[in-house]
Amino acid sequence: MLGLDLSRQAAKFLGALATKHAKQIAGKIVSLRENPEPPDSVALKGKASEYRRTDIGEYRIIYRVESDTLRVFIIGKRNDDEVYRLLQRKL
Repeated sequence: MLGLDLSRQAAKFLGALATKHAKQIAGKIVSLRENPEPPDSVALKGKASEYRRTDIGEYRIIYRVESDTLRVFIIGKRNDDEVYRLLQRKL
């Protein structure tokens, strides 16, 4: 199983969610640690090609695998392009 590294932004977003939603996202992150490239994940394109995205309910998780660590960079609303704007600022 991969180690886990949550960005400060992702941890803050997760901490502000209702318990039900936070548990759903946490469950998805645990499953990503076991299989970081499930069939429902998509590799991003362009400058962000080293990142992947996956959805859980109404939320989107942007992450990548570095050596033996799953690094979760951004968690945000799925129908909101803010997730991608935040990622572009980090690149």
